[in-house]
Amino acid sequence: MAPRNKYTRNEMVEAAVRVVRKKGIDALTAKALASELGVSTQPVFTCFHTIDEARREVRAAAEQIYDSYIAEGLQMQPPFFGVGMQYIRFSREEPELYRLMFLTAGDDGKNSFMNALGHSQDLVRESLMETYHMDAPTADRYFRDLWLVVHGLATLIVSGECSYSEQEIGGILTGFSLSVCKAIKEIPGFVEGTFDRDKEFHKLLDQ
Repeated sequence: MAPRNKYTRNEMVEAAVRVVRKKGIDALTAKALASELGVSTQPVFTCFHTIDEARREVRAAAEQIYDSYIAEGLQMQPPFFGVGMQYIRFSREEPELYRLMFLTAGDDGKNSFMNALGHSQDLVRESLMETYHMDAPTADRYFRDLWLVVHGLATLIVSGECSYSEQEIGGILTGFSLSVCKAIKEIPGFVEGTFDRDKEFHKLLDQ
């Protein structure tokens, strides 16, 4: 009979997350996980058939951690601003998990950002519709435009290239949010992309 594994699967996953937090997903090997736990590699392969299985578990755990940040943001006022700032906070506090979720292709080879964008959109759509009195397609357009700005700022933070303070980032998000919201409310066809761009720009320039 094989010896009983002294660590549960959850404990193994938690240890794998610790490795990734410190050194990134590429550093997660059977040897690194065994070292984190203080065991040989045998218990690692008793728990996980392959190291890719462990990496999938870490990605799932990272998603749960990310979701907790977003849930906290949804309790703030206004909710979407809170969500944006929590996304920024996640990138500051969990840079390697951010890289894994948003900058690393998944096992299926698909763009991780687009997958995570869709996941995030599902989390906040209802709140956007209720807060800003939008239908679902409008809320999704608003979310996409704002999320591209938030993602750009967060990526700068993770790469160590962002010199903006939290207060300055809040101002950027507020200004861009107001601009997109006004465009949605005041320009017919903005959401669908059917509005007359030249006409709308001339109206702004003539003011």
